[in-house]
Amino acid sequence: MESSKKVVSEIMEQVIKRNPNEPEFHQAVLEVLESLEPAIEKHPEFVSAGILQRIVEPERQIIFRVPWVDDNGQMQVNRGFRVQFNSTVGPYKGGLRFHPSVNVGIIKFLGFEQIFKNSLTGLPIGGGKGGSDFDPKGKSDGEVMRFCQSFMTELYRYIGADVDVPAGDIGVGGREIGYLYGQYKRITGLYHGVLTGKGLAYGGSLARTEATGYGLVYFLEEMLKAKRQTLANQEVVISGSGNVAIYAAEKVSQLGARVVAMSDSNGYIYDSEGIKLDTVRQLKEVERKRIKSYVKIHPSAQYHEGSNGIWSVKCNIALPCATQNEIDGEAASLLVSNGVMAVAEGANMPSTPEAVKVFQENNVLFGPAKASNAGGVATSALEMSQNSMRCSWTFEEVDAKLKDIMINIYRQTTRVASEYGCEGNLVKGANIAGFLKVASAMMAQGAV
Repeated sequence: MESSKKVVSEIMEQVIKRNPNEPEFHQAVLEVLESLEPAIEKHPEFVSAGILQRIVEPERQIIFRVPWVDDNGQMQVNRGFRVQFNSTVGPYKGGLRFHPSVNVGIIKFLGFEQIFKNSLTGLPIGGGKGGSDFDPKGKSDGEVMRFCQSFMTELYRYIGADVDVPAGDIGVGGREIGYLYGQYKRITGLYHGVLTGKGLAYGGSLARTEATGYGLVYFLEEMLKAKRQTLANQEVVISGSGNVAIYAAEKVSQLGARVVAMSDSNGYIYDSEGIKLDTVRQLKEVERKRIKSYVKIHPSAQYHEGSNGIWSVKCNIALPCATQNEIDGEAASLLVSNGVMAVAEGANMPSTPEAVKVFQENNVLFGPAKASNAGGVATSALEMSQNSMRCSWTFEEVDAKLKDIMINIYRQTTRVASEYGCEGNLVKGANIAGFLKVASAMMAQGAV
């Protein structure tokens, strides 16, 4: 059999040739394939069956026009995407992202990551992702509603409770999910769990809003326990100020840590006394303002332009919860020199390969996104279960299930890393563990 390195090299060459000008997708595929080399050596049957060639190729890619009318009566046109990557272990599952940076390469990178993340949860969900280059910032509720209705008017024909179940992501919160769900129901006449992250009044799950941030911290807790550490009295820096960042900050604060910095796309705030989370919530979730308004309310805090500068703030624990590739090698080195002992990813692929290498070479505990931010999609799957059963679990029930899932992901990831000769490397452990389940199911189902 060909060496695993040669197999990876040949597949990467094919991926780059077939998907030109998609660097984020190339980066995600390379990171996974290189991690899989020990599994490829141990399971040559996966290579001979073409599993690797199939798993890097989406089952379906949908690109569509989204016309909508703004408040001035002018016609606007955006582009919509849904990449249905892999349905081997369940219906496609993954969020919708509304952001100007969205293109097919970004969506493919996110969808590819989702395959393995969803597999790690142990729940029957496949991998997919979608979105649009529409920017909800600065838009009125009416404009967002008209855009969402137009978006769903095209998307509805490709999704369903047992086919593809989208959720929210950057730019898609409760407001957007509500408009999308209303249009789906209006067109199809179906009232079922086709979207997750819904409002509690119409099929949503308690603890879904908190799930990604809480799950991130539950995973972080397990990482720290392995080194006989806790969150008590730790100083934490969290990038972002959206859903994931806010609830990660809430949970680490409950466990005795102090969050000293948070950010948005324009800049970051530093509060040596600890970030006042109620203020951040009011600014971001209610008033939809920029985070720099925080210092008007708390003048002892500091605001700095440029969101990447947040990684210069001294901390014990860093939780990147904003966007992909926000920590590069230089920022990682700065974090290390300032004494960081643990980094857990709340966003999708927020650390570049160079940054990950810096963390690993300096023995920093590192939780990769596939494992550490899987709590959101896990709780989305729990929402799907509740919708199917026409029931509603309490916050405590959902939170307990979420914590169990995150603990199991950590244990699974560390066990597989050890079994495949890379003990302590959670990146390889997560990728191999997620891959083995999907690859085995693909083998069992034949050439599909």
